[in-house]
Amino acid sequence: MSRYMVTSALPYANGPKHLGHLAGAYLPADIYVRYIRMSGNDVLFCSGTDEHGVPITIAAEKMGITPMEVVNKYHDIIAGDFKRFGIIFDNFSRTTRPEHIEFAQSVFLDLLEKEYILPKDMKQLYCPDCKRYLPDRYINGTCPKCGSEDARGDQCESCGTWTEAFELINPRCGICGATPETRVTRHWFLLLDRFQEWLEGWLGGQSDWKTNVLKYCHSWLSDGLRERAITRDISWGVPVPLEEAKGKVLYVWFEAVLGYISSTMEYFSKAGKDPDEWRKYWQDPETKLVQFIGKDNIVFHCIIEPSLLHGLGNFNLPWNVPANEYLNISGQKFSTSRGTGINMGDYLDHFDPDPMRYALVVNAPENRDSDFSWREYQTRNNELADVLGNFINRTLKFTLSKFEGRVPSADLDMTLLNRAGETAEEIAVLMESFRFKKAIGVAMELAREGNRYFDTAKPWKSLKTDPDQCAVTVATCLNLCVSLAVIFEPFIPFSAEKIRRMLGLDELKWSDAGTVLLESGLKLGEAEILFKKLEDGFEKVMDKSETPLVEENVEETPEVDFEEFMKIEFKVGRILSVEDIKKAKKLYKVEVDTGDRVRTVVAGMKPHYTKEELQGRLVAVVCNLKPAKLCGVMSHGMLMASDGESGVFLLEPAADSKPGDTIK
Repeated sequence: MSRYMVTSALPYANGPKHLGHLAGAYLPADIYVRYIRMSGNDVLFCSGTDEHGVPITIAAEKMGITPMEVVNKYHDIIAGDFKRFGIIFDNFSRTTRPEHIEFAQSVFLDLLEKEYILPKDMKQLYCPDCKRYLPDRYINGTCPKCGSEDARGDQCESCGTWTEAFELINPRCGICGATPETRVTRHWFLLLDRFQEWLEGWLGGQSDWKTNVLKYCHSWLSDGLRERAITRDISWGVPVPLEEAKGKVLYVWFEAVLGYISSTMEYFSKAGKDPDEWRKYWQDPETKLVQFIGKDNIVFHCIIEPSLLHGLGNFNLPWNVPANEYLNISGQKFSTSRGTGINMGDYLDHFDPDPMRYALVVNAPENRDSDFSWREYQTRNNELADVLGNFINRTLKFTLSKFEGRVPSADLDMTLLNRAGETAEEIAVLMESFRFKKAIGVAMELAREGNRYFDTAKPWKSLKTDPDQCAVTVATCLNLCVSLAVIFEPFIPFSAEKIRRMLGLDELKWSDAGTVLLESGLKLGEAEILFKKLEDGFEKVMDKSETPLVEENVEETPEVDFEEFMKIEFKVGRILSVEDIKKAKKLYKVEVDTGDRVRTVVAGMKPHYTKEELQGRLVAVVCNLKPAKLCGVMSHGMLMASDGESGVFLLEPAADSKPGDTIK
């Protein structure tokens, strides 16, 4: 048994959280924790609301209330929405708790004593109209790197660059728009440059981390780390525990990342356990620390937090930080502060959580940004109904109708159940490498296989011609329902619980997949409809103006005669090997089995897929293109892909297709 400490990024308590947050840091973490726990491991899952920082004060000023009133309101909303979506934390804390403030102050003093923190006079922007020093997030301007005019004084969201307020071109006050003036004040600085060499060595050893995470980290390191001010001239935050720093607070990016540890401390304190047991999860080297975040938090969790923990000297460092990219809506980034996107609570007021959980995993921004649409959601909801829901319902209804609701006595078809066990093992490998998108596809394929088995066996016919064989079919399908309940539980826990209830089962372990758990004669529960299909226009019940289905204006394109189109030969192919092409930044040399032959295809997939992601993949191939030489390689075909705002994605034939199958 292994031990895991799992965290999700602390959400700002400046407003309800949206589906972009859910897809980025919380749903993946919950899926992982549920799988780890079902596998018999010890895991603790902690997070909490980040209740300090400028986004809170901005929200308070807009609402005309105090910052504490803001965080009290939104902490409860955020915690409630997470619970309704099935995101179950062992502890969901708050950074305004006295215990967190005390711990953050102790870390500051520890690092100050070790001279990782030093005071220094600095220039700071001051707004003469607002009559106050401007925190980084109160300063807007043009990014010096990408030219975006909406960069903040701490970060440019357009390109992800970690900025300094004085680096911005044409800085302006984020409140009144006035041009700020420069004044001198004293602040305390974290000497990040002292961690540069150590971070380079430590990050260089993280070969199993996502490429996007390491790329972000190395870009910051290549620019050279600099000392960063960790105190601010504002009243809302953790007070700096020094007499000479009276009136100043710790900057939120310093103290917030310590909230995971204080949340763990709170868990053991509230549970009435040994208050020092938190150390087992944060200081025992046998514990694996896994931190789920969005890509905008990479610098804080892969540069700042490891530096703090390393400076303290007795804490575990992250074992993995599987950061996701952004989930967009109609090509725009979800944003609480900008009011764009779909809030979790708004969605849950109208629809069930599991279909959205499924849709977000299938379209997860694991390696590139993805785009949400109600049409895609409808497709995924109906896929659940047509495949998984259909198999469970037809199996249970047939049993209730023809076998008085009891598991028939029969020797089972272990071929199908063995396949279920193999599927669970395949999913386990994918889960442990944080490839949830691929994992849920494998799970759904097993449900499809169950439907094919039911259709082929035709129990409604064998009931009359061969009752014993009918019993074999039904008993086998019922036990496959158990396996499906197991492998789908991390993804759609509410539906998995319904399946267990229909089968008369309590909690299941991951190792139960592929086994025979239903005894002959067991009385089953009543069959329930797991998923309701959605008709066009279903989303209109959402009464928020920012959540409609956006239809794009489609430009007319030249028409092609049917006879001309039919000359194109589309086939299913399987990628056998992928090689780089010398000096080609976007092209791969791909060997594809198309049934009749193995053909070489030059494909511009390098910006979108790694070689490992392409290896063994089923693809759609145009086979009768005139051969063309690209970068010195003769290409004998083309791989078909979609290309839109959400990215470039290879068209993927059904999993049971074979190389050479014709695509019509």
